[in-house]
Amino acid sequence: MVNARELLYAYTTNIGNAEYAASLFAETGAIELPYLESLGLQPRIEGPEAIREFISGLLEHVPDFGFDEVQVMIETEDQIFGEWSVERTTVDGRPFSQTYAGRLVAEGGKIKLLRESLDLVRAARAMLPGGVTDIPA
Repeated sequence: MVNARELLYAYTTNIGNAEYAASLFAETGAIELPYLESLGLQPRIEGPEAIREFISGLLEHVPDFGFDEVQVMIETEDQIFGEWSVERTTVDGRPFSQTYAGRLVAEGGKIKLLRESLDLVRAARAMLPGGVTDIPA
């Protein structure tokens, strides 16, 4: 059976392939980015199809999106916690620089939950048309 470490590395290594990355998730698997709600965005994406669409949307803004470094801090067979970073440029020429902190929960050889935190100011600068001025009040 595939464990949490193998799933994390498969996900972070293949994030540029939305179809494959989404296939790593269970039917009820989810990505949670709870603080995205502060930007007016959906904080939970559930199911492989919705996850594929989410990753595809990210790749439209940052076509060469990929994680540069993964650091594991805590792990068991079915859970792993660490940080993964990305340094890229958006299609608009803006820097997309993030260090995500995340927890992955594996179940039955699939990702049941990937919960990540990120720097919302950097995300807004990179992804919102007006940058931080577009953050909802």
